[in-house]
Amino acid sequence: MAQNRPITTNLLTVAEIAAQMRVSKMTVYRLVRSGALNGIRFGRSYRVRETDVQEYLKSVSPGH
Repeated sequence: MAQNRPITTNLLTVAEIAAQMRVSKMTVYRLVRSGALNGIRFGRSYRVRETDVQEYLKSVSPGH
């Protein structure tokens, strides 16, 4: 069942995330599929909340 929490941030595409993180799109797909990065599936594509990307980057940044 779908969660009832509102989407209050931007949803980014895999391509946008890959460009922001400077990795390949396949790397982003792997992160989403492994659960390391929370993603929402829309048909055959994924979207990720911008805040989830920021949280992931903070968790893997050295010194944090």
